[in-house]
Amino acid sequence: MAADRTAPGPPPGLGARDGITRQLDYWWTLYRRTWRASIISSFVSPLFYVLAMGVLLGGFIDGDPDRLEGATSYLAFVVPGLVAAHAMQTAVAEMTYPVMGMIKWQRVYDSMLATPLRVPDLVGAHLLFVLFRLATTCGVFMLVVAPFGLFATWWGALLAYLGQVLVGMAFAALTYAYSVRQTSEMGFGVYFRLVVFPLFLFSGAFFPVANLGEVGAFVARLTPLWHGVNLSRMFCVDHVDWVLAVVNVAVLGALIVLGHRLAVSGLTKRLVS
Repeated sequence: MAADRTAPGPPPGLGARDGITRQLDYWWTLYRRTWRASIISSFVSPLFYVLAMGVLLGGFIDGDPDRLEGATSYLAFVVPGLVAAHAMQTAVAEMTYPVMGMIKWQRVYDSMLATPLRVPDLVGAHLLFVLFRLATTCGVFMLVVAPFGLFATWWGALLAYLGQVLVGMAFAALTYAYSVRQTSEMGFGVYFRLVVFPLFLFSGAFFPVANLGEVGAFVARLTPLWHGVNLSRMFCVDHVDWVLAVVNVAVLGALIVLGHRLAVSGLTKRLVS
């Protein structure tokens, strides 16, 4: 009888950490072969956003800290939000069509499950790869904008960077859970139009959510991206509400756990059950 890959414990001779580390060679090889295709979307396009929205448009906007959540210029306001939104977009891009390909088109997951690997091993390794992608893209983004003098303190920039990676991982886990339940790529178009694009526009990246009115601001603050944008901005401009920061981190951490569990259960139902 075949080993039960849905069991909570690992099969004999293969621990949970071993199950993930055995896939490192695959993910490193994949990255070495494909990283050039992501240069424009990961690094060049965000810089153009900064120049267009922060430098050019920002020149027409008064830098009032009371209206810009502590930022002394629109450039200092918009850049932290853009990096957090970019983390969301990177995570969604990595967890939609690539996941569908590994399930339906290339059937890479099937070949992995033919080994002692289990579904949680596959999910864990894939999420770690996205963590690497987020760490590199957000890190390069922050280094590129550092000469603009946007960061009030070095430790604030570091904590903002961690917040950006955190919100990216929340979207990675939740999008993973969504993707493993799709039988056609048509569902991704709906996801982009009804979830990703509205969040990109209305979660505080480009303007304070208070401008949306009481109801709109309340709804915006319920979204995962707002929590990431808020973390990124408050630390970058050194206008920190530590209680709210803890709430932001707790919400995003809970979403990562929820998304991971839903991804494991969805992929198990799709490929094993």
